[in-house]
Amino acid sequence: MKYKDLIAEAEREHIRDFEEIDRVALVNQEKVLDAFAECRVSARHFSPSTGYGYGDDGRDKLSELFAKVFHAEAALASPHFASGTHTISCALFGILRPKDRVLCLTGYPYDTLRGVIFGDGNGSLKDFDITFDIVPLNDGIDISAALDLIKKNAYSALYMQRSPGYERRKGFSVAEIGRTIEVVRQLTSAPLLVDNCYGEFAETVEPTDVGADLIMGSLIKNPGGAIAPTGGYIAGKKELIDKVAARLTAPGVGAEIGSYEHSYRSFYQGLFIAPHVVAQARKGGLLISAVMEKLGYEVFPPSKDLSGDIVRVIDFNDKDKMLSFCRAIQAASPVDGFARPEPWDMPGYDVPVIMAAGTFVQGSSIELSADAPVRPPYSLFVQGGITYEHTKIALLRSLVTL
Repeated sequence: MKYKDLIAEAEREHIRDFEEIDRVALVNQEKVLDAFAECRVSARHFSPSTGYGYGDDGRDKLSELFAKVFHAEAALASPHFASGTHTISCALFGILRPKDRVLCLTGYPYDTLRGVIFGDGNGSLKDFDITFDIVPLNDGIDISAALDLIKKNAYSALYMQRSPGYERRKGFSVAEIGRTIEVVRQLTSAPLLVDNCYGEFAETVEPTDVGADLIMGSLIKNPGGAIAPTGGYIAGKKELIDKVAARLTAPGVGAEIGSYEHSYRSFYQGLFIAPHVVAQARKGGLLISAVMEKLGYEVFPPSKDLSGDIVRVIDFNDKDKMLSFCRAIQAASPVDGFARPEPWDMPGYDVPVIMAAGTFVQGSSIELSADAPVRPPYSLFVQGGITYEHTKIALLRSLVTL
């Protein structure tokens, strides 16, 4: 069967799933629209500021807007968060203190966070005598093992990661996160933090709707709508947000300072279109999963599963095929399509990593991108896609390389 026919067949078989994705986008778009109205967003909030940024209405309104969208008491949305890792690091260092103990319920955190948590002599949590215990995954979240550890130790915080990172699994659904929170809450009231990267607007609810005390994410992923040029957000309980704000700037000033000389418009506009852009990425990811399954590849999550986040993991079990597919994604990119990605020793990773990301915003993973640690079983992590049509074209061009 020709690849075009294979794609068309997958589209016909999943038409109801595409309709469900559109339904989720509609719910989320109305939620975001209503938040803009309730926060009384005005063109004046796009204006830049300089210096200390005292009285920066654009900065303050943006944080208020994120809090409203995520049904949280407060939020910090800032261009001064350099990445998702930086955002999460600020949250952890903001609420934790020396001698504290944290329990991660979802296996080992993403590679770049391991230096933040376990690094030696680099200013890590470990250097501050903060212990980070791990509950290994056991075909999902091992609730029984988590409860055993909570009974034995006094934890200052609990931590969950929604996306797979570089693990061969699907992203956890909000329902799974909610069930876990409900169970552990029977034994501890410690604040529960969720790395929400790649998950925003993939469902009609967020972890803050099911009991998470703090969620964190990057604005060059889902909530930036492929327009935000940088930044991150943290949303949740006000007392926790106040602590994190003191870490982002300085104790005593917190969220009262911080200027941005460029317009805030891209952050507001990115958030507004994010539900639609995420839906486009989800449709593209579904198509990739369905077609690769038809070709005999194992995919996480399978095409029948719409929950979790925007990441699709494809097992190639062949280094050359994985590299060829990844390079074809780059060749089908609007920016730097002429470039040939090569594996390299990226900071924060213990093996060479290849990344295809011909994006308008450098490293933006809400735009179509693919990356992988170069190790067996040679799993490629594909995410994003501003338009479904672009992902469809890129998929077709990638298939012919196999």
